[in-house]
Amino acid sequence: MRAPYIVFRKGERTEMKGRLHSIETFGAVDGPGIRTVFFMQGCPARCLYCHNPDSWKCDGGRETDLEEILYRAERGRPYYGDKGGVTFSGGEPLMQGQFLIEAMTALKERGIQSALDISGTYVDEYTRDALAACDLVLLDIKHPDPERFEIITGCKQDTLFEVIDMMNELEKPCWIRHVVVPDINDTEEDIEALNQFISKIRNIQKVELLAYHTMAVNKYGKLGIVYRLKGVPPMDKGRLDELKKLVRVPEK
Repeated sequence: MRAPYIVFRKGERTEMKGRLHSIETFGAVDGPGIRTVFFMQGCPARCLYCHNPDSWKCDGGRETDLEEILYRAERGRPYYGDKGGVTFSGGEPLMQGQFLIEAMTALKERGIQSALDISGTYVDEYTRDALAACDLVLLDIKHPDPERFEIITGCKQDTLFEVIDMMNELEKPCWIRHVVVPDINDTEEDIEALNQFISKIRNIQKVELLAYHTMAVNKYGKLGIVYRLKGVPPMDKGRLDELKKLVRVPEK
């Protein structure tokens, strides 16, 4: 029998369930400070370089609930300091917006900061409230060009603009993330296009260029999924450092 996690406050317990791909403790790359990262199950996108293809199916992973989220978040509290907290990543966490609204509201009541790591590929009736409930958005811009965005993700770019409009309306602090892939978006012109695109987004605190890697290739084989970037080498660190110098963080 599973040991009890925590005692809920009066009127707080809920029967709502979520689906979880995995949990990372002491995360240091998914938002500021040290974080507990919940990778939520389900994603509408099929990104060429996705490193968690086993998170795509909405019925995959395992069931979780608010009780577990709060218990695991509280366990990491001694290490969060002033900057750390919880990050909900994926998959695409906004596919479980109603569950996340409850979770992030409960975390805020406990003084634990929350971040949403999203791709802008999904919007529903819970999206705005989910964005409002978090303290920080990590927005992954797959590509500023709509045609290339669709090639990379398999999704139209319309939802990305909807998400950006909501973030701007809410004045939500955000970090921009952008994976750089050889021969896809690794030129000076590509970075300038990114600069122009993000100039429309308010309250950007940081812009991160992330290096494409091939660590998930074997996972695709085990899942019987064709890896469409086979033969593309990992992004060269020196070249990435050069491109980082071209990034402009819009003025607040």
